[in-house]
Amino acid sequence: MKRDDDLLREMLFEFEEQEDFLILDRNVIGASQEDRRWQYHLNLLADQGLVTPVAEGTYRMTTQGHDFLEAIRDEGLWRETKKAVAETGGNATLEIVRALAVGFLKKKISQHTDIPL
Repeated sequence: MKRDDDLLREMLFEFEEQEDFLILDRNVIGASQEDRRWQYHLNLLADQGLVTPVAEGTYRMTTQGHDFLEAIRDEGLWRETKKAVAETGGNATLEIVRALAVGFLKKKISQHTDIPL
């Protein structure tokens, strides 16, 4: 299955919306293609340390997940990040996507405050 960075972003927003910061794992046995896709991407988030399991089938967003979400929260910065990846051939690890997004956020803050980050 191909990684969908937009879905990963949407999922992090879902985690953030949870009042208790927990989200239940979806059952993949006999699940729809959409649920299997969601589960696959949940595992990718966990692999990167952006979410972590807290109980059977239950996850919470980590500090790293919150930080990454802050870097990609702004739609303009997210578009800029995806554009940079696309312009260099369209291939990038999630670590590179995260570094780009953080870099664009730092640049925006530095331009606004005149403080180099």
